[in-house]
Amino acid sequence: MSLYPNIDDLLELRHQAHTLGLASHHLVNSSFSGLYASVFRGTGLDFEEVREYQQGDDIRNMEWKVTARTNLPHMKTFREERERSVVLCVDKGPHMSFGTRGTFKSIQAARAAALLGWAASRLHDRVGGILFGDAGTGMQYFRPTKDRRALWRLLNALTGEGSQEKRQIDCLAQALQRADRGTPTGSLIFVIADLNREIAALEQTLGRMGQHHTLVLLPVDDPGDREIPDMGPVDFISPDGEVVEIDTGNAEARQQYRQIWEHRRNILSLMANRLAIPLIPVPTNEDIHQALTQGLARYFWRR
Repeated sequence: MSLYPNIDDLLELRHQAHTLGLASHHLVNSSFSGLYASVFRGTGLDFEEVREYQQGDDIRNMEWKVTARTNLPHMKTFREERERSVVLCVDKGPHMSFGTRGTFKSIQAARAAALLGWAASRLHDRVGGILFGDAGTGMQYFRPTKDRRALWRLLNALTGEGSQEKRQIDCLAQALQRADRGTPTGSLIFVIADLNREIAALEQTLGRMGQHHTLVLLPVDDPGDREIPDMGPVDFISPDGEVVEIDTGNAEARQQYRQIWEHRRNILSLMANRLAIPLIPVPTNEDIHQALTQGLARYFWRR
């Protein structure tokens, strides 16, 4: 099995993308309107008009001055903005060349990026991205465009083989800073990465970005991250090239392995909750469309 997706497969995903989000280019009059919105709603609200109160309106949008002058309740109505930048930050580090069930992390990440990119493009948003983690190619930035040029270039880059440079580099923080610096306020930024790492140091960066943009974290998980099977003594190669023999038959060691993963995921979940950032895991052994649809529904269609 190839470590990299076929470009035709990523192009084919555009036919499934329309079910990921609903266009929200409609008049917003009450909190109930959130049921029609999804992650693909606009960057903000444009004032539309003042009209008399109607049953079901959100009183937080009350126009008090007109209400006081006319002695009748009046509401401010808004229309959601129709265009914003969507940035797909995708991990291409050597740790993405891993998969024990379903597919490799690199392929699942590319599929997630393709689905989200096609869905955003369908709603006429500007789509671009950042690829990071490959020590040979360095960070690649694709400025968001409305004409799909950046999305095409991003998808093509995701299908290309990574460099032979297997040196481990952790440049997630730099990628986030680049996304923050290179996109206009109100952008929607998806981080599609192997987040089985020490993540606490990123809280300040993520918190600062969350003040200006909408962030969504999509950790790409494999069952082997969480559970190591009993295979007896096995040789593993560390990021720096050192060969390490590990006895996977040791039940205590397997338990510690699981606890390390659970501890890291707990830290990530608590941080995401504190910062109000959606956290949507995309396991390698699950259908990517179903994983994204269910994850987005939990955060954006329940209101």
